[in-house]
Amino acid sequence: MANKLTSRAEDYSKWYNELVMQADLAQHSEVKGCMVIKPYGYAIWENMRDVLDKMFKETGHQNAYFPLFIPKSYMSKEAKHVEGFAKECAVVTHYRLKTDELTGEVVVDPDAKLEEELIVRPTSETIIWNTYRNWIQSYRDLPILINQWANVVRWEMRTRLFLRTAEFLWQEGHTAHATKAEAIEESEKMLHVYAKFAEEWMAMPVIRGVKSESERFAGAEDTYCIEALMQDGKALQAGTSHFLGQNFAKAFDVKFADKTGKMEYVWASSWGVSTRLMGALIMTHSDDEGLVLPPKLAPIQVVMVPIYKNDEQLAALAAKMDELSAKLTAKGIRVKVDLDDTKKPGWKFAEYELKGVPVRIAMGPRDLENGSIEVARRDTKEKMALQMEGAEEVIEALLNKIQENLFLRSSEFRTNHTTEVNDYDEFKQVLNSKGGFVSAHWDGTAETEEKIKQETKATIRCIPLDAKEEEGKCIYTGAPSSKRVLFAKAY
Repeated sequence: MANKLTSRAEDYSKWYNELVMQADLAQHSEVKGCMVIKPYGYAIWENMRDVLDKMFKETGHQNAYFPLFIPKSYMSKEAKHVEGFAKECAVVTHYRLKTDELTGEVVVDPDAKLEEELIVRPTSETIIWNTYRNWIQSYRDLPILINQWANVVRWEMRTRLFLRTAEFLWQEGHTAHATKAEAIEESEKMLHVYAKFAEEWMAMPVIRGVKSESERFAGAEDTYCIEALMQDGKALQAGTSHFLGQNFAKAFDVKFADKTGKMEYVWASSWGVSTRLMGALIMTHSDDEGLVLPPKLAPIQVVMVPIYKNDEQLAALAAKMDELSAKLTAKGIRVKVDLDDTKKPGWKFAEYELKGVPVRIAMGPRDLENGSIEVARRDTKEKMALQMEGAEEVIEALLNKIQENLFLRSSEFRTNHTTEVNDYDEFKQVLNSKGGFVSAHWDGTAETEEKIKQETKATIRCIPLDAKEEEGKCIYTGAPSSKRVLFAKAY
């Protein structure tokens, strides 16, 4: 059995790292900065991916795939874009190895230098827009609504599993439109798709907003985002959607003939979420005993553990559990009947608690006689006795209750950790003592934003889409402000 986790109160960062590894989600790789996602962790990611993929296709998008390697010259065509990613790029300079005749070691062949260096994909705007130039001639070719599931590389020196690694998995949408209004509509639509997924599937409440100019995606005119609050009071950017204007169309000369025959530059959006959502899921719901998974995303929604003394009892219990498993499976519920006789029930209980399985069912010889089962829910630790007859209906409803409870619980936490302040001293006091989102007036300048960041480590997470117009004064400069923004320390 895994060692007892460090408590969140004692060391939140250590708790997180231990949980990721002990729950068999991921581990550090021998390649510095990279991770190995283990089967249980990948199963959660697959569930996320499958739901999102369906949501994308329901909104008219198609999947495609573009090269991992990007010619360096492409990155130079959009100045803000390359500036934003220059320090994170991994660069391929040679295409061949050889054996050194003196040492016998494998070395890079100096004669195999590339004519043009290749950048390992940090994001795909450049190579996709170079491709779109050949796809788009007329308004009849628009809109193009493409999504790509891929891996990307952003060279990180300080890493944390799922939250920040040199290589990670994600999806990136890249769309092309005939008008500015359509591109903005697409950017906002996908923001709401992400928010719906976060809240209805991850049970994680999010703030929908717009980034300040200094926090925008490199090359975007506007960046929309969903921001979530973790249990340690830090914010986490859970997804972004960018209105790219005509910046990439102009950089790659992507034009179309409109209905009058006039040539116009295309309007663009891009949007993405990554395996960072795994970190968000862990830190939103889990506790000192392990993972707490929302049922909709849990690889195993219900686990059944028999309690027995001999093979005869095990066979009888297994038969009954198989009956119930079949009924649950018919309802689309993911079930595991654990008949492993090399581990004791107590070990299994602790293991499935660590792995966040939403519902655990135990059944012993006396339960068999009474036609009953013991049901334990992971979120509240509550137990109840149920009759086997009709149990599938109760368990189905229980899974829905757990999903709802996790959302309500995390929503309440966010509400209790969102504070309005009106002066800088109060701002700093709340950040240091309570954390969470701090709602405050800001004068709209990058200079003030940077000074607050340097002095407090808090950044503007977003300007909420539902922020009310109200007269106020910037907490730092006292200059007039028309609406509040959300500050927080963040991952």
